[in-house]
This record gives sequence, C-alpha cells and structure tokens, in this order.
Amino acid sequence: MGDLQRMEILDCIAAVARPIHDFGDEFMSDEATAAVGLRAGFSPGRGFYCRGRFGVLGEVPVPVVQAVQGFLGPDLVAPGWLAGRAVMPAEDAAACYAQAVQEWGRVNIPADIDVEHFNRLAQQLIDAADADALPLFAGWRAHPCPADDPVGAAMQRIHVLREHRGACHLVAVRLCGLSAREAMVINLGVEQAIHYGWPEPHPVTATLIPRWRRAEQYTDELQAPLYTTLTDRQRTEFAQLVDALTASPAWQRQANSAERAPTR
Repeated sequence: MGDLQRMEILDCIAAVARPIHDFGDEFMSDEATAAVGLRAGFSPGRGFYCRGRFGVLGEVPVPVVQAVQGFLGPDLVAPGWLAGRAVMPAEDAAACYAQAVQEWGRVNIPADIDVEHFNRLAQQLIDAADADALPLFAGWRAHPCPADDPVGAAMQRIHVLREHRGACHLVAVRLCGLSAREAMVINLGVEQAIHYGWPEPHPVTATLIPRWRRAEQYTDELQAPLYTTLTDRQRTEFAQLVDALTASPAWQRQANSAERAPTR
C-alpha cells in the first residue's frame, strides 16, 4: 500500500463514512437486489427491502420497526413491512436479504482488493462496538457471516458498519433535539423526504440546521471507540481498503462504458 501516514481516529471516520454509506445505498437501490426479492416471492415494491433489512428485529409490530430505524417514514415502512409478512417469516427474510448483500458484493467489489485484510479490520471494528441502544446494528452483527465467501462477507460487513453509523446517527439526532423527520428534511429536502415515506413533511427553519450539524459531529464521536481499537497504521490501511473497495463497482464501470448507454 506504499508509505503509510498517521491517520487520526476522526480523520479515518470522515474518510470511510460516505463511501460505506453510498456503497450500501447502491446495493439497496439496485435492480439486481430487487430481483432477488422477486425470485423469493416478494411483490414489486418495498416488501423485500423492509422485511429483509429489518427482519433481524424478529416478528415485531410496525411501530417498533418505525422506532428502531427512525429515518424512513411510516408511508414506506408500514406497507413494506406488512406486505412482506405474508411472504416469509422475518428471520428467513433477513437471511434472504443477507444473501442479496453477498451476491451484490461478489459482482461489485473489484477483484484486486485484499478482502481478507479488510474483513479482519472490519470485524475488529464490529466486535468492538457497544450495541446498547443500537438494536438494528445488534441484529445485523448477530447475523451469520459466511466463512467460505470472503468477498460476500466483506459486503456484509460493509452493511453492518453502515447500520452502526445509521443507528448512531439516529441517537445523535434525537440527542440534539431533532426528530428523524426533521433530520431527513434538512439532509435531503422535502421532496426526498416524501420519497422516503414521510407524509406532507414541512420545511424546517434555518435555526435547526446547526443542530443537525452537531448531530453529525456526535455521530462521529459515537463511532470513535471502534476506531481506537485499530493502530494508526491499521486505520490508514482500512481507509485505503474502503476507498478501493467502493471506488469502482460494476454498476459504475458499466455506466462509464462506451458500449453501454447512460443509465438513469
């Protein structure tokens, strides 16, 4: 990896947070992921996403799912969770979703990445996390990770780390006096908040924006204990591995290909 420079904890968190988040987003929104759900018997829509992602919580009522994940609105969560209930039990849906995570990783993680080293460092972070008040992360951490599929396991660990930051951010948002809906509007705007299931969200006042920025800082601080378990060298290596692993997924290579029309 060349010369390694000292990487402070918050610098490492800042370097990996966005790539891990966005790589997970691409998985969740990919038609290939939806196709896994369709083959499993889910109807088009949000059933596979909701039942699969939140299935690690077990058979819980809609308000529990809403409270645990926070940021998605009830107009998305309620119909998705209820639609998926008739297809398969929550535990089976989570296992199916994990398979989709792994399959997507095998397609989209570049072949030249040292996934074995990434897996060692990522698992060290995951094991170090305190899961109190982070039930969705705790559920995914407890879900079995394949021992014979290092690339699929790498993608599942990305997903678990993404769930950790999302859960920490929900805690931080509430600590700063914001609702999850307000945080979504500040971060993405009213139209995107509607897209993510919030009915008639109103614009928030500018006075709330500093609270959201403070929540971002608190989120970094909540994640910091994980990264204290890595040495300076390991933090640098981890940031480099995340950058390489998420830099050029297959969907991006295809979109940039001269032989393929631009995708929407």
